[in-house]
Amino acid sequence: MNPFDVILTQPILNLLVIFYKGLIFLHMPAALGLSIILLTMVIRLALWPLTTTQLKSSKKMAELKPHLDRIKTDHGHDKVRHQQEISKLYKEHGVNPLAGCLPLLLQIPVFIALYQVLLRIVDFGNGDFVTRINSQLYFSLLNLKELPSTNFLGLSLAAKPSEWSTVGFLILLIPVITGVLQFVQSKMLSPQTTSTKAVVKKEGSGEKKESMEDTMASMQSQMTLIMPAMIAFFSYGFPVGLSLYWNTFTVIGIVQQYKISGTGGLDKYLPEKWRKSGQ
Repeated sequence: MNPFDVILTQPILNLLVIFYKGLIFLHMPAALGLSIILLTMVIRLALWPLTTTQLKSSKKMAELKPHLDRIKTDHGHDKVRHQQEISKLYKEHGVNPLAGCLPLLLQIPVFIALYQVLLRIVDFGNGDFVTRINSQLYFSLLNLKELPSTNFLGLSLAAKPSEWSTVGFLILLIPVITGVLQFVQSKMLSPQTTSTKAVVKKEGSGEKKESMEDTMASMQSQMTLIMPAMIAFFSYGFPVGLSLYWNTFTVIGIVQQYKISGTGGLDKYLPEKWRKSGQ
């Protein structure tokens, strides 16, 4: 077994089975689905401090953008002076550009391990499922005696929305919900709308700069639509159990973003009383 499985995948799998066995002991229905939700919540909350650091760093960088644009306009022709002014700005505001990258990099292995665990736990057709899972558990007390029930809210966690012709139309709601939640989170990550727009018009270079900024803004706007559509497409071909994990993760992420960064670009879709600019 490779070190990645030993350090991350196996502990996460054992934690999932602990939740499952506990819920079975309590005679809870849909124990496997609830176990996936509980596992996702625990890992999301464990990563909460790292994600908070990332969101706060991104928020600070967004707030400094007008200052960075001014420095580029004033000193863009002098690379040394330009870099000195940027470093000075970061120091004055206590911003570290790398602070938002490190937490994200640390989270990636955990995301991969969690994905692998959930892919295994809903892959009932790959060999002897019970034997394969039991071989990775730490204690015999956790061993599964039979296949877990995959029923969750009338759907099978092992079913895929792409199988709707045999499963039923209801399962097509899964990729739709997944795409909508991802769209909400993507819009919240984009800058808040403003009523005024700075216009730079000074010779040909100013017009070129404005055109480039408009292009970048247009690309960012398109990505808020493309990414949710891609995630929804993946959800269409993945087992429902993986979408359950992803949507739980996204919902908690939306709550955290609302608390730290506010509604962001989503504010134009919300009533005034629901809008929030963040901490």
